[in-house]
Amino acid sequence: MRNLILGLALTSIFVAAALISFLWTPFDVTKLDIPNKLQAPGGAHLFGTDQFGRDIFSMIMVGARTSIAVAIVAVGIGMVIGVPLGLAAAARRNSWLDEFIMRGNDLIFAFPSLVIAIMITAVYGASAFNAIVAIGIFNIPVFARVSRSAALSLWQRDYILSARVAGKGAVRISAEHILPNITNLLIVQGTIQFSLGILAEAALSYVGLGAQPPLPSWGRMLAESQTLVSLAPHLALFPGFAIVLTVLGLNLAGDGLRDLLDPKLRVART
Repeated sequence: MRNLILGLALTSIFVAAALISFLWTPFDVTKLDIPNKLQAPGGAHLFGTDQFGRDIFSMIMVGARTSIAVAIVAVGIGMVIGVPLGLAAAARRNSWLDEFIMRGNDLIFAFPSLVIAIMITAVYGASAFNAIVAIGIFNIPVFARVSRSAALSLWQRDYILSARVAGKGAVRISAEHILPNITNLLIVQGTIQFSLGILAEAALSYVGLGAQPPLPSWGRMLAESQTLVSLAPHLALFPGFAIVLTVLGLNLAGDGLRDLLDPKLRVART
C-alpha cells in the first residue's frame, strides 16, 4: 500500500504540472531571452535557464505534457489492438489464427520501438505523432501476449465450460467472462507500459525522432544539454530527475496496484 501511495503521489505531481501547463507557465517556453541565458537555479527562474534563456521550470512543465500524452496514447493503441488479438488467439488456441497472431507478435518484437521509429520517420519525418505510432506498435504484442496467456488459463475453468454448454460463442465468452477477469492484470501491465512509454519517448526525442522544436521534450532537453554539462549542469539534472521520478512513481504505482489487486501477493509480502 505504501508503494501505491508514494507512486501515485509522484505521478500526480507531474500529471498536475502537465495539466497546469495548458493554462499557465511561469515563462513562455517559445520566447528566447539571450541576455539571461545559462542562469543558475534561483530567483525568478527556479530551475535556471538554458542556452537560449528559456525557463527550465516552464520547459519541464510543458515537457511533462508531451511525455505523458505520447505515453498515454501509445499505451492506448497497444491495449485497443493488442488485447482483442490476444483474446482471439486464446479463443482459437492451436489454430492457424493463434499461430498467425503470435508469429506476427514475434516479428514486431524483432524491431524495437527505436528501430520502428527510424523506419517511420525515414518516410514521414520526425514528429511526436510518429513517436506515438512507433511506441504504440511496439506495445501491441506486449498486451497481446499478456491477454492471451491470462485468457488461456481461464478457458479451462468450469464457468467457461458452462457458458459454452449454454450456447455462448467464443466472442461473447471473451467479452463477458474472460475480459472482466483479466482487467486487473491489464491495468497493472498498462501502468508498467506507461512508464516504459515515458522512457521510449525520451529516448526518441534524445536522438531527434520525437517531438520537434519549439515543443519542449525531456529527452531533447537532455540531448541539448550534453555539450554544456560542465558549464551548466542544471540543464541535464532537472529533465533527468523528471524522467527518473516519473518512471519511479509509475513503477511504484504498478507494484502497489499488483499487490492491491492480487490478495495472494499481498499476503505473501506480509
